[in-house]
Amino acid sequence: MFSLHGTGIGGGIVISRARVVESRQRDVLRYRVQPEQAWSEIERLETAIAVVKSELGELAEDLPDDAPAEARALLDVHAMILDDPALSGAARTAIREHLWNAEWAISAQAGHLAAQFAELEDEYLSERGRDVEQVADRVLRALSGSRARGMPASEPAIFVAEDIAPADMLALRSALGFAIDLGGATSHMAILARSMNVPAVLGLGSASALIRDDDWLILDGEAGVVIVAPDEAVLAEYRHRQAEGRLERDRLRRLLRVPAATLDGQAIQLHANIELPGEAGQALEAGAEGVGLFRSEFLFMNRRELPGEDEQYEAYREAVLGMQGRPVTVRTIDVGADKELASEHGAVSPNPALGRRAIRYCLAAPAVFLTQLRAILRASAHGPVRLLIPMLAHGHEIEQALQLIDQARAQLAERRIAFDAQMPVGGMVEIPAAALTAGLFVRRLDFLSIGTNDLIQYTLAIDRADHEVAALYDPFHPAVLRLIAMTIRAGRKAGKPVAVCGEMAGDWGATRLLLGMGLTQFSMHQASLLRVKQEILRADASKLAPKVSRLLSSDEPARVAAMLAKLRADAPI
Repeated sequence: MFSLHGTGIGGGIVISRARVVESRQRDVLRYRVQPEQAWSEIERLETAIAVVKSELGELAEDLPDDAPAEARALLDVHAMILDDPALSGAARTAIREHLWNAEWAISAQAGHLAAQFAELEDEYLSERGRDVEQVADRVLRALSGSRARGMPASEPAIFVAEDIAPADMLALRSALGFAIDLGGATSHMAILARSMNVPAVLGLGSASALIRDDDWLILDGEAGVVIVAPDEAVLAEYRHRQAEGRLERDRLRRLLRVPAATLDGQAIQLHANIELPGEAGQALEAGAEGVGLFRSEFLFMNRRELPGEDEQYEAYREAVLGMQGRPVTVRTIDVGADKELASEHGAVSPNPALGRRAIRYCLAAPAVFLTQLRAILRASAHGPVRLLIPMLAHGHEIEQALQLIDQARAQLAERRIAFDAQMPVGGMVEIPAAALTAGLFVRRLDFLSIGTNDLIQYTLAIDRADHEVAALYDPFHPAVLRLIAMTIRAGRKAGKPVAVCGEMAGDWGATRLLLGMGLTQFSMHQASLLRVKQEILRADASKLAPKVSRLLSSDEPARVAAMLAKLRADAPI
């Protein structure tokens, strides 16, 4: 018996046999063809691409009516990557100019693009490089004459793999869970596993090498643990936990329509974070009172051309209609430099996290920004929309953004297109400078939203995607907590709403802490809504406030951790 640890994506505990999925093709045959053979080699590549397109199309057609919205969207993303000239077009050029065989050409270009993505500091964007590799892997399999991985898809099991593409995950309809070597919380595997409501642990490192077919596994999607070949005592313990988990989920479902309010009567708003328009309806069904964060950059990723105004408008409109009159907060594009935007507007920054990302990019590319602003404003005619600007740090950035928003309003008015002239405009607090000057922000903006993921990263100078320093990433560092509390206080003083939309909002272990700071709006992945609501219903915000005040007065991390443990246990501090 041994255990492996990774990133838990949720879904509870599952106990089953392992099925190890064949790793992606690594040994790529490399040779040069004769000049007169180049066109036939390009035809080989074209045929393989057509086969993969057919596979993806067949899988999309076979999706059941109740399939998660993410499923079709992720298949579309892989189809777009397949057509991207940066991949397939460059591979054709390599065959024609360098006389490389098709396998060499497609694998080399995929590796080049994946390396570009890997250099990006943004965790979500860096994960997109693996999408490119997954698409290339399918092409390589088609070139070798293999259309599918040898998977016993009809047999319920925990599937173990080094990596797995969304299309392959969807083919495994009997999966009870996934244990994957690669990936993280923002990968497409994680997004799809959550939407399928299947337990998963990603980033395990070497599970596919250490686990064998038919090994008994315990997969804990909450704790991020996989136990291999457990003994009877451990099996009995986890079967008990599994039964308790089912009872807990049944109890939580009873809270679906219960208003979120503390014991002392403080009403709390629980919103959802989404990445795809179709997720809005799912968030509503999960009990969300609105969308606190629509990550619009998903519309811009993995494509040859930037989406136009009409395409963006339709996406935002779909999300607004899906929420049936509840507010939708759309964050403007938050990218630093990906391959499409970089090639069009400048070189990739040596450190994208500290470079021209988010609002800096938008202000440097006003035509792109105005197109998005007009689309968001047009969607506001169909229901309550709030516009959220990321990565603000300077007063002049706020002023320039507001001027462009006014310009977008004027352009729509001139075209006589309907929009909400009073659409609220807010800013994200994810840079320490923004928290330290929150008074300026609340004077110029209608609301604030704290992005705890980046705020922690920038405050502690820690890239949590870097395994060398990930252990130092601490959401409860005294400095981080003071910046969050400072921002909430500034908002309350000015009478402006403040939300938390980072991962801390969905961490039930932080719920009492945030309530004690005075937070009244949380936004999180829909899977966390009911667990956080339960904590809210059990809490007395008026009693928590003085306890949290004492906790924030300490700058000793160990003491803060001890006080936080008492706060969670509702014990005296």
